[in-house]
Amino acid sequence: MSDVVHDLREVRRARYALAAVFTVHGGVTGSFATRVPWIREHAHLSAGELGFALAFTAFGASCAMPLAGRISHRFGSRTSLRGLIALWTLSLVLPSLAPNMLTLCLAMFVYGASAGMADVGMNALGVEIERRLNKSIMTGLHGMWSAGALIGSAGGTLAAHLGADARVHFALASATLTALGLLACTWVLDLQPAEDEEPPPRFALPPRSALLIGAVGFCAVFAEGASLDWSAVFLRDQLETSAGLAAACTTGFMLTMAVARLVGDAVVNRFGAVSTVRAGGGFAVLGGVLIVLAGHPAVAMTGFALLGLGIAVVVPLCFAAAGHSGPNPSQAIAGVATITYTSGLIAPSLIGGVAQATSLVVSFMLVTVLACGLVGFAGVLRTGDPRTRREVSRPAAAVPDPRP
Repeated sequence: MSDVVHDLREVRRARYALAAVFTVHGGVTGSFATRVPWIREHAHLSAGELGFALAFTAFGASCAMPLAGRISHRFGSRTSLRGLIALWTLSLVLPSLAPNMLTLCLAMFVYGASAGMADVGMNALGVEIERRLNKSIMTGLHGMWSAGALIGSAGGTLAAHLGADARVHFALASATLTALGLLACTWVLDLQPAEDEEPPPRFALPPRSALLIGAVGFCAVFAEGASLDWSAVFLRDQLETSAGLAAACTTGFMLTMAVARLVGDAVVNRFGAVSTVRAGGGFAVLGGVLIVLAGHPAVAMTGFALLGLGIAVVVPLCFAAAGHSGPNPSQAIAGVATITYTSGLIAPSLIGGVAQATSLVVSFMLVTVLACGLVGFAGVLRTGDPRTRREVSRPAAAVPDPRP
């Protein structure tokens, strides 16, 4: 009994340590996002050139994510995550050192590759902890990521307000986040492969089990990318609001997502992953309809808030479902992550293209249609549902012996 209690304490400690790692990972993203204007000016880029360079982030992530499983197999989960999170936090410095588009493209490729590999390693460990605790924890972990992104964004906003050189800002942020990330990795689970376990391939297409799950994640990330990049523009251009109110809409969307993720585990454990995503899809569709029909800023801001609420838990639950869908969690998670990263890459540009040809209202009609997919295809996330796993693992009732 004491061994069981000890193991449970170790798993809970690993859960909190991994939550800290998620926070550090989000802190890098938030820090970078606030200094993109400085990077653009430093590298002397046009808007189109900047967009081209930033696309290398998703390209690097898509190329490198399949390697995460092999690295974990070679070095074990704790050592590999320690190395990958350090690579990610240190890569924050690279974009600020790029003097032109070519060097920025290379920097963003490394930045995206390190982000993607650390992402897969983190989520694979989260799935294992979730399996051992037999309850949902993935949305809470992603909520900590969102909290870290908000903290990093706040620090970056202050640095920009003070006129700090991004090279200095990123160096200080990178050193701090690296130290915190390495410290947190001390207590994550140290999983080692079995002696006869074959290493995963260096590169592999997403397994079939990940494709439908990834499609659900695609719908959610498309809505997220569209809202983050275009919500302020929608209020500014479509409803002619002030710049401050337009920015507040984007901040409200991010806060709604963060809060929903932080409380999402309790909802998932109570109602299950499938029901939660279907309800969330309903909120997202309602939010999209309000945005499309909005004639007043308050209506549009409510729509974006509902959209954020509706999609908040989808990606964490997609990773959880992928991790439980087959014998190789890292490969399945990498496949889903590749699909969702691709969605995040194409969403802003596709929304802009549709808006250029028609209007932003039509663009968000597309977002609303994709949100309907969350309602229709939520059933594919059943493998990640903690209630389903509890029913499967529940021992069968004893059958009485008919013999006298």
